Amino acid sequence: MAQTAPYASKPELSLGRVYDTGPSPTRNQYQRDRDRIIHSTAFRRLQHKTQVFLDHGGKHFRNRLTHTLEVSQMARSLARALLLDEDLAEAIALSHDLGHTPFGHAGERALDRCMERYGGFDHNLQAMRVVSILENRYADHDGLNLTWETLEGILKHNGPLIDSHGAPFGRYASDGLIAGITAIPTVADLRLASFASLEAQSAAIADDIAYNAHDIDDALRAGLITLLDLDDVPLAGPIVREVTRLYPDAPPKRQAHEVQRRLITRSIEDVIATTSANIGASGVQSPEDVRAAGQTLVTFSPAMAHAERGLKSFLFERVYRHESVMVPVRQSETVVAELFQGYMARRDLPGRWGVSAMAADERTLARIVCDFIAGMTDPYALEEHGRLFDARP
Repeated sequence: MAQTAPYASKPELSLGRVYDTGPSPTRNQYQRDRDRIIHSTAFRRLQHKTQVFLDHGGKHFRNRLTHTLEVSQMARSLARALLLDEDLAEAIALSHDLGHTPFGHAGERALDRCMERYGGFDHNLQAMRVVSILENRYADHDGLNLTWETLEGILKHNGPLIDSHGAPFGRYASDGLIAGITAIPTVADLRLASFASLEAQSAAIADDIAYNAHDIDDALRAGLITLLDLDDVPLAGPIVREVTRLYPDAPPKRQAHEVQRRLITRSIEDVIATTSANIGASGVQSPEDVRAAGQTLVTFSPAMAHAERGLKSFLFERVYRHESVMVPVRQSETVVAELFQGYMARRDLPGRWGVSAMAADERTLARIVCDFIAGMTDPYALEEHGRLFDARP
């Protein structure tokens, strides 16, 4: 076992699980979490859920599963370099998108609007529902029965949910917390006002790095941008100029890959150097010190963070809001909204979902419908829409 730093999470010191599983002769607690996530139904569904491009057209665009695997690899690399627990970082990365709806962020927006009267929708909380309640593989309990540290990382990898006074914090400051957080079964309080482990923070920033790199690659594949379009873009521009100078005669696909891998490498190296300095300056000596640090410690340098925001602005304008992307996005939002309305009106859900729906009051029914739709793959959502409305966009 690799040596870890004092501020790394320790599997032997885990707060444990809701249901005791007994010792394993070959795996520690966080390794067992990772394996449970990989073998879950929700994890397999990610291969048929959209990342950015809804119409793949055989061009090998990323889906939620390939994105998750890329995030997992980067999170593990960061954890290794920072002497953190690699298995916990990997488990959190592998599970961070389990709560995403079909059709990417378009489906999430539509489902949140549908659930406005019933407590809202948030993909991080939905991931908690998936791993704690909705997965039904085990004979003696619902959910995957993950450790406290993995659950904490899923819920709080982007930071605290409330401040020290109990007020909603960060992304929840304007709209409040999503209903249902207190209903998640855990072995101990998830401490919504504290920061998560360095392993969780590593998974979060790996998500950002993966988005930047693979969205450029997919946009180039889709023909929405060219390498020349990136010449003046922060973060990517200097790398493009370097690659085209070193490999002027290389095919565009190879140049694009060189840009992508250099962007990933420089981003990760920047995070490692900056985080090492942050850890030293903060004086943290334990995972509890990390939670009480009052700030995120796994970060980009100020210069890299500024450049990264510039790159995101470019991608938002030129890729995410491109009309060829927005047409299927608008259609998918309609599909999700109509599915929600149809199930609420008819209670016509298949299998165990339908049994629960028939006896539910309106608010409970809405959450059942929400859980069912959030778990759908893109093709199944279209199939169900066709069944309910005899129409297929």
